[in-house]
Amino acid sequence: MKKKYHHFIFAAFLLFSCLANGQQTGDSALHKDKLQFKLGVFYNSNLNYYGRTDSLKSSAVFPIAELWFNQHLYLNAAPVFINNVIQKFEYAGSVATAGYRFGRDNKEAGNIYFVKPFYKINTDLVQSALKAQVAGTYSWLNKIINITAGADVKFSNKIDYGVTGGLDHIFKAEPGKGFVIVINPSAYINAGTQQFTKTYYKKSSFLLFPGVEQQVTEEVKGFNILSYEFSSLIIIAKGKFQFIINPSFVVPQNLIKVENRPDLSERGKNIFYATLGAKVIF
Repeated sequence: MKKKYHHFIFAAFLLFSCLANGQQTGDSALHKDKLQFKLGVFYNSNLNYYGRTDSLKSSAVFPIAELWFNQHLYLNAAPVFINNVIQKFEYAGSVATAGYRFGRDNKEAGNIYFVKPFYKINTDLVQSALKAQVAGTYSWLNKIINITAGADVKFSNKIDYGVTGGLDHIFKAEPGKGFVIVINPSAYINAGTQQFTKTYYKKSSFLLFPGVEQQVTEEVKGFNILSYEFSSLIIIAKGKFQFIINPSFVVPQNLIKVENRPDLSERGKNIFYATLGAKVIF
């Protein structure tokens, strides 16, 4: 249970980050420069962290409240409800985000944000549980293909660093009767630090005396590619309503394997999952 909650909240905050990055270009055409309040609800079919999962194959539902002071500055908060064979839509924690989006003449777009997870009361979490994240993305926009680069810092009992790079293209259509449709296919590569403890036995010897095995524990830290991810964000808007569909396919890389400890090794495989949701603007 300890490790499970940690990864669920981690996956949830990553999901919010991806949606924010995808919507910073697609949603900007639908946003007015005034105070807005939005309410929404989302469903994720398979929670994962860069393709890393546990054996429960959890899905999640998360209502979200957003306050936009203008088209740049925003706050949002979302409780996360987990569903799997053990938990039936059980509250696991909440994620709050404060951010600033910027752009210029449809030539650039960026998003700087701070994420703070809040865990379920009386839940005994692992010490390495995420405490906060600071991140930013910058996109160079053009009519052919948009290029995005980003970086983040995750704070727990240790500090992890991540970078991302991606390509996307925005298709926009207005079929009539007030409908606006935005489709944003994208491909991303994600990389970051991985920290874990490695324990092994080392035999020492002196001159002709027989060797003695000693247990050695080392802290290992590496910077590796974490995943490749492909998605196609679809936003359908009419008036004050928005419907969001985001099918995704993720290919995890450099999974951590701990010898003789499958319970500590990272689980991961190629995953197709989808995020579905709806918002209303007040």
